[in-house]
Amino acid sequence: MTDIALRYEPSRLAFDAFFNGPDFATDDGLYTAVLISLFTDRRANPDDVIPDGTNDPRGWWGDAFATVENDRIGSRLWLLKRSKITAEVLRKAKDYAEEALSWLIEDGVAGSVVVTTEKQDSHIIAIGVVITRPSGDAFKHSYIWSAYDLAA
Repeated sequence: MTDIALRYEPSRLAFDAFFNGPDFATDDGLYTAVLISLFTDRRANPDDVIPDGTNDPRGWWGDAFATVENDRIGSRLWLLKRSKITAEVLRKAKDYAEEALSWLIEDGVAGSVVVTTEKQDSHIIAIGVVITRPSGDAFKHSYIWSAYDLAA
């Protein structure tokens, strides 16, 4: 599977596509797929509490036209914005990350996905991901998620 590669731009606190000469750089691994799965906003479930007090469940509009029932893109990590990082929030972050990456197993891209979460600071969660492909090859990476709304 080849994707347009994304990379983190620390000065902008954002992910962006980049170029390899005149063409978009590509990623044949799982890095970009995992970034999109974890750091785009999945639609909130009907019983989720929206952290900004609105009724906006976010999510990608294309999910309304999914060819597979309940197929969703992204994660619900955004629901934890402004949360104090407690054991319960770490558990929810782990659950949300596992939910976001479950498609890898369902689609046969991975044989297993293991997610760990750890408090790094008063507002930072480290998310560790180990994806083992059916061939036995492992993809390991760590991601940082902030409970602060950096856009505000």
